[in-house]
Amino acid sequence: MEYGKAIELLGYKAKDKITGASGVITSVAFDLFGCIQVVIKPDKLDKDGKPQDGSWYDINRLKITNKKRVVDLLDFEIKYPTFSSVQGPEVKPIK
Repeated sequence: MEYGKAIELLGYKAKDKITGASGVITSVAFDLFGCIQVVIKPDKLDKDGKPQDGSWYDINRLKITNKKRVVDLLDFEIKYPTFSSVQGPEVKPIK
């Protein structure tokens, strides 16, 4: 899968084909060796009524279970300031 297409999965409901875990895709990660994984955050509460933590799954094990995103995709083309231009309490080295 192309990297851009992996980002497009954010916000969709999915199910892991092996474990049956299901929920909303909330994060996408690309590792050094080309593996793409996503976090599936369960859309059901636990027995105490609290949200459950998400778990990481390989993108090749997923089945998308809805045709429309649960949450709209953000615009990842936004230009953020570089770390050197971010103001903060730490002392920055002088160039």
